[in-house]
Amino acid sequence: MLKLLLDEHISPEVAKGVQRRIRSLAILTMHQWEEGNFLGKEDPLCLAAAARQSLTLVTYDRRTIPPLLKLWTEEGRSHGGVIFVDEKTIAPSDIGGLVRALTLLIAETGKADWTDQVYFLRAQP
Repeated sequence: MLKLLLDEHISPEVAKGVQRRIRSLAILTMHQWEEGNFLGKEDPLCLAAAARQSLTLVTYDRRTIPPLLKLWTEEGRSHGGVIFVDEKTIAPSDIGGLVRALTLLIAETGKADWTDQVYFLRAQP
């Protein structure tokens, strides 16, 4: 079952909005997760800890996460999945748009195994 971890640059309002629509979904913000101990930490530490807890990271970070995923694949390391959001498609300030897109994705794929999966989220009408 899909469990989401929103990176620290995504509004906590997104988690609240998705949770209102899908009450059974486990969705955490970086501020809530592990009492905020991973705020500001390096990506490899966050991604490894998220993988141990089977959390799929939702992030706008398309600069540092993709090279890390490539390296981990080459090393045979697994991750809990990553959902990339493009700020040109869904602006970080578009909380409703991000909630709609995540809700639809969860409805379509929420029961799938997200281990090592990478997905590029699209805006929804």
